[in-house]
Amino acid sequence: MFIVNVLLVLIYELRPFFFVLQFILRRVVQNSSVERFGLSIGLCVTLHALSVKTGMLNLILFGPPGAGKGTQSEKLIGAYGLKHISTGDLLRAERKAGTELGLQADAYISKGDLVPDEVVVGMVRNYMKDHSEASGFIFDGFPRTTPQAQALDALLAEFDTQIHLVLGLEVAEDELVKRLLLRGQSSGRVDDQDEDTIRNRFREYQNKTLPLQDYYQQKGAYRGVAGMGEIEVIFEALCAHVDAL
Repeated sequence: MFIVNVLLVLIYELRPFFFVLQFILRRVVQNSSVERFGLSIGLCVTLHALSVKTGMLNLILFGPPGAGKGTQSEKLIGAYGLKHISTGDLLRAERKAGTELGLQADAYISKGDLVPDEVVVGMVRNYMKDHSEASGFIFDGFPRTTPQAQALDALLAEFDTQIHLVLGLEVAEDELVKRLLLRGQSSGRVDDQDEDTIRNRFREYQNKTLPLQDYYQQKGAYRGVAGMGEIEVIFEALCAHVDAL
């Protein structure tokens, strides 16, 4: 613990050099000597909180089916102490709890209509209020359209924050097809067992995501990351963009 305390003091005093120290620490955490020093990923979160960044850290992680978005999302959540916002999960939770927003959503869903953006945004607002102590959020499944992105910007402005980074996992279509067909063999998911269906999903993702990518590129927030290779290498590339903020 003495070593940890010394590190914390040094990092507080040398905050302008935090990026370099954080990079070194992440390497230490990944090293087999972690147990010997009694360090954990929690220390990474503590050191990140002492950096020159202030306020929340809000990320969006884009990725077509099979890009490894779920895996990398969980790793980012652990590394930066973020809260995960899945609009699908929020919808289910609000409906199950019978909240006003949940009842509004039920009324649309029962008629086969899409839940309006203002209802979804209201659920995100409630979640953020309930987790106001969070270091930040990573958004999953939202936004999907430019109007939703604009609505999210307006919501975050209410909390005096913004989307700081949009990370796009970029994987070749043929590689995605190979991954999903392989996954379909073990998962039994029907939509992962037909090549034409997979390619249609990829095209649908591109059609929906490209306008959003342009939207965030214009804001200077989008960073593309190659989603092929070792999981840890991809994770390091994602972290490098976050740490460079």
